[in-house]
Amino acid sequence: MTSDNNHYDAIVIGAGPAGLTAGIYLSRARVKTLILNEGVVGGQMVLTHEIANYPGVESISGYQLANIMKKQALSFGCEIKSNIKIGDMDMNGNIKKVVLSDGTQFTSDAIIITTGGRSRTIGVPGEEKLKGHGISYCATCDGDFFTDKEIIVVGGGNSALEEAVSLTKYASKVTIVHQFNHFQAFEHAILEAKNNPKIDFIMESTIAGFNGDERLESVDIKNLKTGEVYNRKIDGTFVFIGYVPNTEFLKGKLDLNQWGEIVVKADMSTSIDGVFAAGDSITKRFRQVTTAVGDGTIAALAASSYINEIKKSK
Repeated sequence: MTSDNNHYDAIVIGAGPAGLTAGIYLSRARVKTLILNEGVVGGQMVLTHEIANYPGVESISGYQLANIMKKQALSFGCEIKSNIKIGDMDMNGNIKKVVLSDGTQFTSDAIIITTGGRSRTIGVPGEEKLKGHGISYCATCDGDFFTDKEIIVVGGGNSALEEAVSLTKYASKVTIVHQFNHFQAFEHAILEAKNNPKIDFIMESTIAGFNGDERLESVDIKNLKTGEVYNRKIDGTFVFIGYVPNTEFLKGKLDLNQWGEIVVKADMSTSIDGVFAAGDSITKRFRQVTTAVGDGTIAALAASSYINEIKKSK
């Protein structure tokens, strides 16, 4: 059941940096806003042990930055409901509807989708435990923490090879571990990696496990041809085997590209009037906290303009 109390000018789906930024801008503009969030407020950002490249902010943990953004949004009157599960959505028509798994319904004039995404994981023992403690999925975020250290990069596509080259600015040695005997990357990326004296290669192999108590200490590497598994001490591991947007629930409801990313225009509008998207769930090349914040700002301003036009026409 819905009521006037459950109707908002805007509903934001997701409380990562893009969603929280949208909430800040909307609520500060006196737009009645609700953020619905299935996980922890802050999204992928909270997994980052230290953020040292957020402009104007000295080194801070992702968890701390998420809390600051949350407090800002709440201070302007934004409502946030976390640990919920979305059961269904009807985004067509002038009134949008979001139904939670417990049957609670919310309606709005506009929706901003900021559900983010997740790096594809290897799925081996120790990975979940040591995420952010020696295992990273973002070279730009964490490369500096491995200055003069020996690291492993997992993957064989463009991202893996390009990030491996980028990480040589910090690491003393980078070893690329790849499951095939060839790379799935552009020739220039392959040549650049092969010509870098700091980079070694372990082909036709995969990571079978991560070891360490409070930090990553070693990895188990499995040779896929022989089946042999051996242990190697290492300071850090970067995993680049793909990215998965959290958009499974939108299939058939909204235009997505072949990778499941939401297709947006310059103002972050989607294929449905009154529905906008921002952050790591949209079609984009670079995924950083700062790019998510920028997306969220644009989406909020565009949604606010859309809502104002609706109110004028009533």
